Amino acid sequence: MENNSVKVVISNLQKTAKIPTGIRLLIRKCCHAVLTEENFEGNAEVSVSFVDNEQIRALNNEYRKKDMPTDVLSFPLGENGKYDINLETGAKMLGDIVISMEKAIEQAERYNHSLRREIGYLTVHSCLHLLGYDHEAGGLEFVRMREKEEVILTKLGLERNESFYSEE
Repeated sequence: MENNSVKVVISNLQKTAKIPTGIRLLIRKCCHAVLTEENFEGNAEVSVSFVDNEQIRALNNEYRKKDMPTDVLSFPLGENGKYDINLETGAKMLGDIVISMEKAIEQAERYNHSLRREIGYLTVHSCLHLLGYDHEAGGLEFVRMREKEEVILTKLGLERNESFYSEE
């Protein structure tokens, strides 16, 4: 099912942490894996930005009224499977993912797994949000989303290790 392509535009808007080699490719692979797993039809575009804790705190405060840094924010452009189309490329614009590089490094250390696993998880998690998944209410939606994340991460070779516990 290679009939879909995803263009991932990655921007580094922070100077706090170096983006390790291979992370950009990993993010592209994660987005592609999510769309493949979800049988997404057609071409898609996703934007991913790296920011620091201060930048993500400001966004979190502005959009979610939570005045604290978080690891990742998703800004879906689509609603109910309907997306804006990039008129130049014909691709469906899924939205924006904003990752705090500082927070990702912090969490990789806290959960005792690699930064690749952490960024992979944050990307897959956010990409599912861009496709309309939501876990805010908890319950079954949360469980379904976690299961999907793990299926995709396992396919990418980024299984969680035994010491990983989500604090959500």
